[in-house]
Amino acid sequence: MAFGQVVIGPPGSGKTTYCNGMSQFLSLIGRKVAVINLDPANDALPYDCAVNIEDLIKLSDVMNEHSLGPNGGLVYCMDYLEKNIDWLQSKLEPLLKDHYLLFDFPGQVELFFLHSNAKNVIMKLIKKLNLRLTAVHLVDAHLCSDPGKYVSALLLTLSTMLHLELPHINVLSKIDLIESYGKLDTSFQDKESVGNLVKLIDRTNGYIFAGMESSAVEFSKIAVRPVDWDYYRYPYCC
Repeated sequence: MAFGQVVIGPPGSGKTTYCNGMSQFLSLIGRKVAVINLDPANDALPYDCAVNIEDLIKLSDVMNEHSLGPNGGLVYCMDYLEKNIDWLQSKLEPLLKDHYLLFDFPGQVELFFLHSNAKNVIMKLIKKLNLRLTAVHLVDAHLCSDPGKYVSALLLTLSTMLHLELPHINVLSKIDLIESYGKLDTSFQDKESVGNLVKLIDRTNGYIFAGMESSAVEFSKIAVRPVDWDYYRYPYCC
């Protein structure tokens, strides 16, 4: 049994930077870590790859050969990876005994709440390799500076969580830059105010969410309190 994280989020949210920082942190506390790059568009990696999807397929080759744009090319690459899951499985098997796994996925959000390829890849790995994975969804902190963007982030993370069916953690990235976004709206930090905000935005948009349970959005609320976790408490089980 091996443990790891499925790192996802919109383009530019900091997934690769997160994987790089997390791998350094885990190494410093004595954990063996392997970073698996599954983003065929990521050709400037700051970390050492244990597995790189570019050894199997390259986005540039797909775009040229099939006359596809970046989005269509990424869907094709995920489909190709799913059909060649044995390749990825063989690369991961030597790492399972003593490595913590970090999967760096593409930033195309449609892959995680519309298309099934990425989910199928994850589920096949879980079943075949007996993995225990958690989805870490990065959300750019600047989305909290605007109520409309904040609700959009909630809906995106909720849709992704329900689609992937994994333990799910939302992480605000680039928090060091949040002061540059101006004064934050602090009036929607509890679930009741988030629900009211959804109703207000819905009213201005013709009640497009009228049929949605309000608890669904509240359930996806991004935590605003600090995470209290002792990384040294369970150094070998998670």
